[in-house]
Amino acid sequence: MQAITVRDREAGASGLALTELPYPHAAGNDVVVRVHAAGFTRGELAWPGTWTDRAGRDRTPSVPGHELSGVVAELGYGTTGLTVGQRVFGLADWTRDGSLAEYTAVEARNLAPLPSDTDHTVAAALPVSGLTAWQGLFDHGRLTAGQTVLIHGAAGSVGSIAVQLAREVGARVVATGRSADRGIALGLGADVFVDLDADRLEDAGSVDVLFDVIGGEILDRSAALVRAGGTLVTVAAPPTVKPEDGRAVFFVVEPDRARLTDLAQRLRDGRLKPIVGEVRSLAETPSVFAPGRGRSGKTIIRIVSDSSTEAGPQ
Repeated sequence: MQAITVRDREAGASGLALTELPYPHAAGNDVVVRVHAAGFTRGELAWPGTWTDRAGRDRTPSVPGHELSGVVAELGYGTTGLTVGQRVFGLADWTRDGSLAEYTAVEARNLAPLPSDTDHTVAAALPVSGLTAWQGLFDHGRLTAGQTVLIHGAAGSVGSIAVQLAREVGARVVATGRSADRGIALGLGADVFVDLDADRLEDAGSVDVLFDVIGGEILDRSAALVRAGGTLVTVAAPPTVKPEDGRAVFFVVEPDRARLTDLAQRLRDGRLKPIVGEVRSLAETPSVFAPGRGRSGKTIIRIVSDSSTEAGPQ
């Protein structure tokens, strides 16, 4: 099968290459998925799990990418809850070969059924972004109706989902971003937009929950905006400045089949719309993986065309 691999930690995105790899082995409680569409996070080449397995052993050449949508091609020993030929989407394991491949082996518990009328390209944009947004807002931030939440990077893949989820539960949403993001954030339902280049962040007022995906100076300055009893939640880095009378939480997104199923239903109902940007082929992945290209929306790698059969060769 074909896959994108990386071998050299120092080379970064320039070290990505289209490679022939053996068909993956389905261990116990795994499924092998024929990947139709995949997403990736540009910062993942800095993650330890990209280079080592759970025991800390080198596992290069490794396949990056952790979001996928596709069809179950094979069940590992003891795997239950999914069937061969079933449409699924979800998260590839952090310390195993990922989704930028024609086939990948995934723990079955990391996947959820995908409705037949949901496009694989759209579904592949949802797992990391959707679960991160939900867990940040509700599991860690404890956001409820009537509260105010400030969402940094509101036009990004995670932030845009967070805006929609927060709006749906009845929260007041303050969104931040660059000037070009204003229309997107307000169109998604944000009540207020703060331009991080032109406006004073401190003028945003106090909030009950602050959800950050940016880190750095913006994260440090944000702590003062959290009112007493509130929560600062970030996925960027452990915060060095914390709210004076509130909580600070750094977390890494976790797989959750039940929540993925819920997000898929919201997608199907039209209550949730991931922002899909460029859709490229597997061979084009190295050219779009590097940061700083000024893209809008989540880049998705389409591996199987819509005209292809679902399950494919076994």
